[in-house]
Amino acid sequence: MTKKREYKDSYPDKKLYIPGPTEVREDVIEAMCEPMFGHRMDRMTDLYTTIVEDTKEFLGTDNDVIILTGSGTGFMESSILNLVDENVLVTTCGSFSERQANIADRLGKNVDTLEYEWGQAVKPEDVREALEESETEYDVVTCVMNESSTGVRNPIEEIGDVVADYPETYFVVDAVSALGGDYVDIDEHNIDVIFTSVQKAFAMPPGLAVCVVSDDAYERELESDSASWYGGFQRTLDYYDRKGQTHSTPAIPIMLAYRTQMKYMLEESHEARDERHREMAEYTREWAREHFEMFPEEGYESQTVSCIENTQGIDVAETIDAVSEEYDMVFSNGYGSALGEKTFRIGHMGEHDLESIEELTDAIEDVAGL
Repeated sequence: MTKKREYKDSYPDKKLYIPGPTEVREDVIEAMCEPMFGHRMDRMTDLYTTIVEDTKEFLGTDNDVIILTGSGTGFMESSILNLVDENVLVTTCGSFSERQANIADRLGKNVDTLEYEWGQAVKPEDVREALEESETEYDVVTCVMNESSTGVRNPIEEIGDVVADYPETYFVVDAVSALGGDYVDIDEHNIDVIFTSVQKAFAMPPGLAVCVVSDDAYERELESDSASWYGGFQRTLDYYDRKGQTHSTPAIPIMLAYRTQMKYMLEESHEARDERHREMAEYTREWAREHFEMFPEEGYESQTVSCIENTQGIDVAETIDAVSEEYDMVFSNGYGSALGEKTFRIGHMGEHDLESIEELTDAIEDVAGL
């Protein structure tokens, strides 16, 4: 049985290079300290409509945006409830895509999986073959944009183009660890639902989930016999149209932080933010190949999380602890028991830049004697 561990009054500050949460600007944190106000006041309408419309502008989408208190996993669940009557095809290549299959199964849906070995990427031609050859008519195809357990970036744009050829099938994308740090043209590539969590590449405190919903997905839910109550597209979007607010009490302080951070993101622009993340990713890959190897299939490496194969046999846990103790920087081991010592992961997302990533790799070299 888990026992209480008392939270202390002070802990050393650590710079975060994990796959999330990541670093947050000081004034974004300070924005959470405004006096509290009611979630049905006009002030809340001003706040919520600002962050929703700013998000649409940043992402360059004409689709609807929902921002709710919770984890991105909530939209992983609600997208299945809202869009799947019976059958769903889940593409799996790591832990988080397998979570989507597990959620759909627990919700009582008929789940087929297009499975790949961890480290491999989902291929558009395989999705087309699965849709063409199956006797099952799928309501939804799902894919993880950025499989942070393995550092794989799946080609969701090409997969979306494939699914577009099947107008009765909807395309749902988990972009939890990528959106905001890896550019995607949502409207151009038939992405009906794409969701993220703000503590990743948006570089905000945890607590909010963002979902972009196409008109077709909204209409599809209207035809459904059942849908999510909390994350239902009709419920959330209709309430926004009527009131400019959320249907349930939101985490107001985090939305205040969101407003501040989104202004920075708009100022930088989606394209420039993408370029900065690409530079960090390319540097990290070059460094990894100099000292180790990259774990993902070549050509499908993540732009926000590098998963590095421990070809030198360093003690990953010991190295992480030493870098944390000596440099106050924290990076991540591999995901789960299978990859815990076989790989390690560096999150280069959010407010990090090339200089800060170089500081981490220098620290790893020093501690590991590379």
